[in-house]
Amino acid sequence: MKSIARTFTLSLGLAATVLFLAMIAIAVWQSQLREYEPVVCRVAAGILYDSAVVDPGHALTIRSTPRVEELKSISPNLWYVVSYEKMITEFGGEHRPALPFSLPYGGPVGFSVLNTLDQNATFCLAVIPWGPSDLVMMVGGAQVRFGQMLMSFVGRNIFPLFLVAFAFALMVLIGVWLSGRFVARGIDRVTRRALAIDPSAPQGSISLDEVPVELKPLVEALNRAFDEINAYIKMQRRFLGNAAHQLRTPLTLLRAKIEDVADPQLRIALVRDMRRLTSLVSAMLDLARLQNHAIAKRPIDLAEVARDVLADFSPSALDAGIELALEQDEDGTVVQGVEAAVRSALANLVGNALIHAGGARRITATIGCGSVSISDDGAGFSPGDERTFIEPFQTGNAADGGAGLGLSIVQEIMAAHGGEFIITSTPGGGTTASLRFPEATAGMPGESRSGSVETA
Repeated sequence: MKSIARTFTLSLGLAATVLFLAMIAIAVWQSQLREYEPVVCRVAAGILYDSAVVDPGHALTIRSTPRVEELKSISPNLWYVVSYEKMITEFGGEHRPALPFSLPYGGPVGFSVLNTLDQNATFCLAVIPWGPSDLVMMVGGAQVRFGQMLMSFVGRNIFPLFLVAFAFALMVLIGVWLSGRFVARGIDRVTRRALAIDPSAPQGSISLDEVPVELKPLVEALNRAFDEINAYIKMQRRFLGNAAHQLRTPLTLLRAKIEDVADPQLRIALVRDMRRLTSLVSAMLDLARLQNHAIAKRPIDLAEVARDVLADFSPSALDAGIELALEQDEDGTVVQGVEAAVRSALANLVGNALIHAGGARRITATIGCGSVSISDDGAGFSPGDERTFIEPFQTGNAADGGAGLGLSIVQEIMAAHGGEFIITSTPGGGTTASLRFPEATAGMPGESRSGSVETA
């Protein structure tokens, strides 16, 4: 993709160069129309001057150079008389009319266009200093090409042309800079407004009032895309909320039927599984409400929630021979959120650690300031696999006691709370999953300073 600023600069610079050259060509053309004969005089005299060879007191010759031959070829009626002191050389004498003065000429230095003696034609008189004397050139019937006139014009006006070119280039650069700034500021305004839109609820749109005309089609397309994304997100959230709500009634009926199971051990296991499923459905419903901003956040004591979750998993940890521990070394364990959703997130992390932390002997819940981490001393996994495990249905399954949603629901819960879900692991050194909330409220009732739940 090419840079807009670079393309704009090159295009404008090329256009300005063409415009400048066109202005020079027009100036030369106008000069030719107004002062054709003086210009031809200067060009022809310059050609003869460059070709003249003077041997003082002996000879004066005009060398047959390519420019002289070109001048003769395009000027069929060309004639000229060149003199230096008393030496004279002449060409095209048959075309030369009677002159108003005798040769050699001894007038002032300069260029002049004079009439012939019969007043029927004009000729060019050029007197140029040459050593101790002057080189006098009289030329008539000369014709020159436009390129020769252009070079003569540039040579005679090199300094003014340089000033004009410098001023023109300066104006172009200033124009490019100002235009680039204008385009950049317009794009920057659009970018800031786009970044200000909440990704989780992109119902906002970018105002077209301050957008440059060239960017309005792009902004309108972005606004349409935001509207479509927002409608899709609302549809997904509505489906999630409806599905969770519809599952509550059959789960309640199923739990009532489980109470009639005769086998006590089977009934306890079914009740435990039913409680987990009900908690998951409640968390999904709370998550949908939280994403729709339809539920109020309340203070949650992370230490208390972590202690309850570890207690719920104590029987499973005891069967697996894994020790559960709770550590708290800092204040600020109270955060704002939805308790059922946070409890579901912690339960998911502890359940995944029990099932998938191969070779683990200890799982520790560490409570920090506005954060809680679940760590194990299992086999761990290679760096870079964290994203894979967060994808839905990548960790756990129903047979192993997992919910089937893996860690994706944890990611969604933390996103709804405005927090972060971070997984770090080292092969052979265990895995740590951390929930970091945006802020903590210290000193709230029910806050725990330290404690542990251990199961051998």
